[in-house]
Amino acid sequence: MLYSSLLKRKSDTHKGNYGHVFVLAGSVGLTGAPYMAAQAALLSGSGLVTVGLPKSLMPIIAKRFVEVMTRSLAQTRAQSISLRAFHEIESFSKKATILAIGPGLSQNKETQLLIRKVISRIDKPMVIDADGLNALAGHLEILRRVKHEGRKPILTPHDGEMGRLIGKSAKFVHKNRKMIANDFAKKYNVTLVLKGYHTIVSSPGKKTYINKTGNPGMASGGIGDCLTGIIASFMGQGLSAFDAARFGVYCHGLAGDLAAKEKGELSLTASDLLNKLPLAIKRSLHHSF
Repeated sequence: MLYSSLLKRKSDTHKGNYGHVFVLAGSVGLTGAPYMAAQAALLSGSGLVTVGLPKSLMPIIAKRFVEVMTRSLAQTRAQSISLRAFHEIESFSKKATILAIGPGLSQNKETQLLIRKVISRIDKPMVIDADGLNALAGHLEILRRVKHEGRKPILTPHDGEMGRLIGKSAKFVHKNRKMIANDFAKKYNVTLVLKGYHTIVSSPGKKTYINKTGNPGMASGGIGDCLTGIIASFMGQGLSAFDAARFGVYCHGLAGDLAAKEKGELSLTASDLLNKLPLAIKRSLHHSF
């Protein structure tokens, strides 16, 4: 499959044709996460990207963005997004194509309640990562309530997060990655992206995809947040959950490889990956899957 045909833009077009990603992310001390996810979504082709974050963090984040929009949300005393923000999130989500949930949201109990409510009640496709996954640990029945095929979520855990979801150690997950990814995707009818060396993408009814791009230099803060934005962007532009995840991890890994070739693995950062993302996507569009 060539994604150049699936993501090709028509001459007579506008920004509304390429998806609106609504990123729910950030808390005090974790302001880089929403930036990385949102910038990755924008660089991956989204027509519109909005970040929803705690109101006190707005001055910090807003000045970093030029093209990305921001939404100030009610916050907890710990400066994470409050459960009181749900109705505003629900209302704004009607304008969005897809939600990206989790980067830097924190494990504040009230925020975790909000995350579960958003996943349960907002009728939009979602990419769930980081603290979004932590909120699901012990509450996986929420995934069974998602009935509409078009909004089946994409989950993007690393081995540790996967272990928390299924009640196993990260070591156990690492030894049984493909089996666990396939079993979980089938059991909960989701697309599962199990990150790590040779990231695995599993979705019911699809042949398991094992990614070969990427390098050890990508074991760095913010790299996973970039992947969340990339996958959300591609799904928002019309790719299926499986195709968005498969193409997303390939482009993400290739951007990391291009950055490592220039800077070396030791010094590679998430910002370096973002800088190489446009070139990685350009090359990946003509890669045959």
